[in-house]
Amino acid sequence: MITTESLFRGRLKIRQRKKGYRFSVDTAILAHHVDLKDTDTAVDLGAGCGIISIILAHRVPSAHLYGIEIQRDLAELAAANVRLNDMEDRITIVHQDMRNFRSYLRPGGADVVFSNPPYRRFLAGRVCPDRERAVARHEITVSLSDVISVAGKLLRPSGRLFVIYPAERATDLITQMRAFKLEPKRLRLVHSREHSEAELVLAEGSKHGKPGVKVSPPLVVHKRDGSYTDEVKKMISF
Repeated sequence: MITTESLFRGRLKIRQRKKGYRFSVDTAILAHHVDLKDTDTAVDLGAGCGIISIILAHRVPSAHLYGIEIQRDLAELAAANVRLNDMEDRITIVHQDMRNFRSYLRPGGADVVFSNPPYRRFLAGRVCPDRERAVARHEITVSLSDVISVAGKLLRPSGRLFVIYPAERATDLITQMRAFKLEPKRLRLVHSREHSEAELVLAEGSKHGKPGVKVSPPLVVHKRDGSYTDEVKKMISF
């Protein structure tokens, strides 16, 4: 069964499966932090149902985006969502393994790459019996190293990478970024509540950037009563 979500007061519509991969608030948080300029070419590594590319194309209409998705059903859903929002001229969905990007994208041709990669190592913890959700959550088809390596090859010099990732694996993320010449330039920790430990980290890196990182104030997702904080409400605006 497919459900249709209305975003940004009905200006965008996203179809997704009732059972299977479904986007979460992490998606909206990452989309909000991707800094896209008017003429940028951007690539979404692991596009899912296409939601981040669609939000960014809505925000920056003159940018062109490529969404790469290895799962056929999700890639077809993402392409359908692009058509549903009349964005075929701005977003290209590619059903492919991102590691084979040279067959459809030019190395060094991207201004921006962004990704919400699988959070968990292969077979770490309970693996969801639903294949679509398992591949989205675990490093079954691609690893963090694959994502960062491909981003480094796609980006032009000074091109920027944006990633959201579990805070407990922040060391893995930063180590991989430096290994592939993507210097971390900004970090922001994401907390579920004000006094809880950070659950996620937002990272921005620059290809061949100089050392030096800025750490932004933490982002708190929920108030004490469980509702979203004002900052997150502005990000999701669903």
